[in-house]
Amino acid sequence: MSNIQRALILGSTSRYRRELLQRLRVPFDVVSPEVDETPLADEAPNDLATRLSLAKAKAVAALHPNAVVIGSDQVADLHGEPLGKPGSHERAVAQLLRMRGQTVVFQTAVSVVCVDTQFEQTELAQIKVRFRDLSDAEIETYLRAEEPYDCAGSAKSEGLGIALLEAIDNDDPTALIGLPLIRTARLLRAAGIELLGAMKP
Repeated sequence: MSNIQRALILGSTSRYRRELLQRLRVPFDVVSPEVDETPLADEAPNDLATRLSLAKAKAVAALHPNAVVIGSDQVADLHGEPLGKPGSHERAVAQLLRMRGQTVVFQTAVSVVCVDTQFEQTELAQIKVRFRDLSDAEIETYLRAEEPYDCAGSAKSEGLGIALLEAIDNDDPTALIGLPLIRTARLLRAAGIELLGAMKP
């Protein structure tokens, strides 16, 4: 890779991922990936997250071959069953009813692709989240207050959703929000994107 810093693109329409990537203080553009997110038959949640993460990065990278592209996907894993974004109040209620008192693994994958340099790597962060034995009233109150209908598993841990939980076990703190920044930074360095080295103290 040359010494010229390549353009960085986030292949995602998620405002959560955009806000997280801004923490790294590198300029980037946002491009929506056109990817069918339908699970394959009997596809495990970790495989689904990994496949979609890479598919999103590759879809955008194909249109911007000189850029370094980040793709990411998150799937809530309830005992091997994938739970996606609820999209509505009724489906969010159903998800939280099933998850109360349970441990859910949030499978969060991140991929970095550059067509020009043939760079392509993916990492998976697995976050174990133990939900409290929530009452029906708590679930209703939470959903009306935060409306997390665009979040896998119907809960935003960075907001009021933290009150739903007993414990979080992970090694990459931002992974649960939607983009594992420790892994993302590692992949970006491997792809030739300077982070701290490009900044003036």
